[in-house]
Amino acid sequence: MTDHWLRLYTSEKQKHAGKPLYEWLLETARSLGIAGGTAFRASAGFGRHGFKEESFFELAGELPMLVEFIADAAQIDSLLDHCAQENLRLFYTRTPVNHGITGL
Repeated sequence: MTDHWLRLYTSEKQKHAGKPLYEWLLETARSLGIAGGTAFRASAGFGRHGFKEESFFELAGELPMLVEFIADAAQIDSLLDHCAQENLRLFYTRTPVNHGITGL
């Protein structure tokens, strides 16, 4: 069985079910049995919503967010299906991945 690395791209300001979308993704993945996930806030980025860059005067909530998970293919399928059922339109990448723990 091969695990997959799923990366979902969103922004700080996107909301779903009354909370930031990245929080909703982490909570949903956990409820589906995915063992861990991480959300990263970018300092700059560009894409279909234009260019955003962190600066002293920038309003909160405009920067890109990356949410990622490593899980088995069925769990990743389940999370993506759940997002589709919630009518979320998210750009994502998915890659088979090998992983381990050093020092064992």
